[in-house]
Amino acid sequence: MRADAARNLDLVLRTGARLLAEDPATSMSTIASAAGVDRRTVYRRFATRETLLSAVFMAKLDAVDLVFEQARLDEAPVQVALHRYVEGIVPVSRQWPVDMHRMMRGDPTAYARAREQSRRLDRFVERAANEGLFRDDLPVEWLRALLDKVVSTAAHQFTDLEPPEAADRVVESLLKGIGSR
Repeated sequence: MRADAARNLDLVLRTGARLLAEDPATSMSTIASAAGVDRRTVYRRFATRETLLSAVFMAKLDAVDLVFEQARLDEAPVQVALHRYVEGIVPVSRQWPVDMHRMMRGDPTAYARAREQSRRLDRFVERAANEGLFRDDLPVEWLRALLDKVVSTAAHQFTDLEPPEAADRVVESLLKGIGSR
């Protein structure tokens, strides 16, 4: 793929993710216009809106896989892996804000892949509890929900935070809570 075509594709996918997060019914023409490309360019690459949506999902899933790989969730010390995960997932959440759980049910391949990523993160949270980083008297589902919400808050409500600072705040909040010192 030519460099300009690759740039256009990336721009269309990222713009699509942002606009679809705001309005899941966003048209391909609206996405093309916001991306600054001709709608024919989008239609040449994506025959249907569903094809574009699937490509957005796959791009986000690829980005999440890379975060998991770099965080080394299975082998790095849990606190190190947690910090790496948060530092990596905050920018991914910002770049790919589309709510995949709500929207990807029509794409079985993406849905299955996202479910496996979720199970992998569940296993990491369980490992963190087993190794004493998280409380072991709380259900893994509760711990995971807290992790997801605090990460989402850092990514989307505190967009001025750079990823390393966001990771510091998320990890400190999870490990030390919000009670007074």
